[in-house]
Amino acid sequence: MNTTAWLWSLGHLPGWTLLTLHLALQVFFVGRALLRPHREPASRLAWVVVIIVAPVVGMLAYVLFGETNIGHRRIARFKRAMERLAPFARIGPHEGEGEDAGVPPHLMPLFRVGQSISGFPVVGGNHGRLLGDSDDVIDNTVADIDAAERHVHICFYIWLADTNGLKVAEALKRAAARGVVCRAMADDLGSRAMIRSEHWRSMAEAGVRLAAALPIGFPLSRPLKGRIDMRNHRKIVVIDNRITYCGSNNCADAAFAVKPRFAPWVDAMIRFEGPIVRQNQHVFATDWMAHTKEDLSPLFEEPLEIGEGFPAQVIASGATVRYSAMPEMFESLMYAARRELVITTPYYVPDEPIQAALCASARRGVDTTIVFPARNDSWIVAAASHSYYPQLLDAGVKIYEYVGGLLHAKSVTVDGEVTLIGSANIDRRSFELNFENNILFVDRPLTSAMRARQASYIARSDRVDSADVMRWSRRRHIWNNTVAMLGPVL
Repeated sequence: MNTTAWLWSLGHLPGWTLLTLHLALQVFFVGRALLRPHREPASRLAWVVVIIVAPVVGMLAYVLFGETNIGHRRIARFKRAMERLAPFARIGPHEGEGEDAGVPPHLMPLFRVGQSISGFPVVGGNHGRLLGDSDDVIDNTVADIDAAERHVHICFYIWLADTNGLKVAEALKRAAARGVVCRAMADDLGSRAMIRSEHWRSMAEAGVRLAAALPIGFPLSRPLKGRIDMRNHRKIVVIDNRITYCGSNNCADAAFAVKPRFAPWVDAMIRFEGPIVRQNQHVFATDWMAHTKEDLSPLFEEPLEIGEGFPAQVIASGATVRYSAMPEMFESLMYAARRELVITTPYYVPDEPIQAALCASARRGVDTTIVFPARNDSWIVAAASHSYYPQLLDAGVKIYEYVGGLLHAKSVTVDGEVTLIGSANIDRRSFELNFENNILFVDRPLTSAMRARQASYIARSDRVDSADVMRWSRRRHIWNNTVAMLGPVL
């Protein structure tokens, strides 16, 4: 029977048969939502309510977004790459030995959590420099690419064919022309325009080795192979096994042409040198080997010297790591704070333990501050974030909203000595869907620089207090709370 005939026969079934089929599908999807592993009760409840209240939309939404799955074949490729590179995760003579690496004993639990996530031990001997705005980040990146002698590896979620994006493309072409091995990867959704442009083709023609991360393929068949919105959100630059960049900056202008009305995008990026570079290299190599047939393990056979410098650790999360990885890291940092905790994030849709940890920080007397953008590029996230304001303010958390553009920096500083910087937001997308990369380090001078940057954000922000929230209309409160209730679905 062809498809047309099957649909015709379906349309002529008795009403009770269609109703039975409809109810059977509802029961099936409710069962899937209840039995799916690694789901919080609130998430299960949200899906069950949506499937029951709006069955057609709910069941379709569950097919598209209900399960965190990038496809069995992709998972298998990632696991093969991770197994091949596993022997190289531990580097240096003192890796993982907290005091030898320079970690104060009271901070070692943070690095144990980090190591449980991606397998990297804390390693000493690192140096870092906080860069300026997006233009400064790109200018430094281009200068390092122009000075590269052996290889250049970059990975970005968003790579635009604008001024900064093309600066990097041209630098890669110049490096490839002089014999430097250049490998560049960009997310197939976030960088779709660049990947399908003449600039991408010209890089390939110049000898740059390219890969699209998590290729979408035919969109209508994508749900059969895994979720289309599970993305590689990482921002990584690694040069000559000697230099790496980590932070929130994409390969684009601050004007961010795809969403200009929220510009400028305000980011933070640190340029690192030392053994930590090898860990970021490991993350890039895993991604690269999962998408290509090229084995990058020889890169890790190069000798490594560990000199003086601060301890650091790469924390990479994603579909190949337990779903609770990043929430555990954020919670650990919040509970580790004794005097001061400052957080900047553009997207705040926490799970209950993170909201509780942030409130507990303020309640036990820690000077707790969180900075959001005043105008968010996602109205859904903005509404959900606002629903958490009353509880945060009641606990004593200081809330600021940055008004100088879209504050996109993702940073946490603890007691003026510990910093976490990277690509992960404090939202469910970063927790469950995206591949993220972050670096945790202990260093008072560099943390002081990051803390000063956070202070500059606060200086350009409006403080939100309880009186401001009380002035919101009842309709706005209902809207915020409704969106937040559907957070586990969205």
